[in-house]
Amino acid sequence: MAVSRSLTTTQTPRTTQQVTALPDIMAEVGMSSADLVNDAKPARATQYIAAISATMGALCFGTVLGYSSPAGILLTSNSTDSSLQLTTVENSWFSSSVNLGALVGGPIGGLCVNAIGRRGTMLALFPFFFGSWVIIALGQNFAMLLVGRIIAGLCTGVVCIASPTYIGEFASADIRGTLGAGFQLMAGVGILYAYIFGAFINSWQILAVVCAVPTILFCVLMVFSKESPSYLLSKGKDKEAQESMRYFRGPDYNIQPEMQMLKQSLEDSRANKASFSDLKQAYILKPLLIAVALMLFQQLCGVNAVLFNLKAIFSESGTDLSDDVSSIIVGVVQVLATVVASVLMDRAGRKFLLITSSAAMTVALVGLGVFFYLKDNGDVSALGWLPITSLMVFIAAFSFGFGPIPWLMMSELFTPNVREAAGGLSTMTNWGMSFIVTYFFESMRDAIHEYGVYWLFGGICAVSLVFCVLVVPETKGKTLQEITALFGGPATSPTPARPSSPSSASEKQKW
Repeated sequence: MAVSRSLTTTQTPRTTQQVTALPDIMAEVGMSSADLVNDAKPARATQYIAAISATMGALCFGTVLGYSSPAGILLTSNSTDSSLQLTTVENSWFSSSVNLGALVGGPIGGLCVNAIGRRGTMLALFPFFFGSWVIIALGQNFAMLLVGRIIAGLCTGVVCIASPTYIGEFASADIRGTLGAGFQLMAGVGILYAYIFGAFINSWQILAVVCAVPTILFCVLMVFSKESPSYLLSKGKDKEAQESMRYFRGPDYNIQPEMQMLKQSLEDSRANKASFSDLKQAYILKPLLIAVALMLFQQLCGVNAVLFNLKAIFSESGTDLSDDVSSIIVGVVQVLATVVASVLMDRAGRKFLLITSSAAMTVALVGLGVFFYLKDNGDVSALGWLPITSLMVFIAAFSFGFGPIPWLMMSELFTPNVREAAGGLSTMTNWGMSFIVTYFFESMRDAIHEYGVYWLFGGICAVSLVFCVLVVPETKGKTLQEITALFGGPATSPTPARPSSPSSASEKQKW
């Protein structure tokens, strides 16, 4: 996971809601946003505020991922007054146990968003999220640290389901892409938050307290948010759903066509609910294998292992810059690259960005491996720039390609009725592989040396490059029916659209 979720950069795992997102519905019936109303446009201020509130959960998630890098150094070196010191194996568990919690948190999040609501789920997270940091801050032994990290990981898995689902359901089509990209951006900000404070705080306990602050802000902001209209409709609360939709769209916007489509979507979803057994059909199995493979490559490139151990990597490289400054620089690059990704996603195309991302990560990891190989076998005094440059390129490439796109394509490759089952399997694959890579990172370094690990990750990135060139389809600008047809799916006959203006046609192509 990158941020992962790990993100993710960290890869930010998601699942799907019972009610189909509006762009899918409109694409299925051949409608554009101009077909909903004549002149009125949905209000944006309330949507931006709600999105910021929900993506604070991603910031909390990012602090969980970023915390282990500075804290791990302190806990293994015992450079503070604390009597607690971790062994190398214990530190591996300390870093990777978040993924185990997230692996469990994903399915729990899927149940909760449908049982108590998207907003309700995020509010219910607060005592657990805050409590996990309290347990870590008060930790007297390795077991307490492990429990705190697992609970934090569980909350991470839940928020990676609830927040994107919530945003996808209230966001209007004209700004949905921008609001959706905010989740990964805030996850990167959370990682940077932990890196910055970790550079100035020489206590893993105080750093845990500082990392707990965003969870309080997350809770306060969500208290003032409205529940998703789609969820309220699914519970038969039509009046509350209309009030929520009017809140998000503004008093001058005609919400009735949109509400009618959401109701129809709910009925279709209930009538065509699919199970895991349906995944064996060829037109579903093919995109499922592509989605799972992208998740595997996302984690096997080693991004979470690198992020969780960033300070240790810089410390061992012996570069001129301090490991704290180097980590902060990499964190800033990650945030900026995520911003660039949100701009390029619908312009450059998914396939092109994946190919570019794979190629750049391959070069960066090979370069990092070369540095550590020369360090073990000679003088690298003239190459002090290489580790930070390689990691900056690696993180930037991941952030605009293999970080966000596997999650985006997971929502594009599947029809709504199988998206929940397929998405759940893909998400579990992601978190499970993230745990394996992060936990065995130290063992691999001992077995095949530092340079061997980075060359291994680089080789996997090279394989992913070939896979993206030969197998991954381009989904940019394609409707749900066109994507399904790519894999031999059944043809559908969408309802004819009313004549629309050239700008409306352009919007439809974008969806």
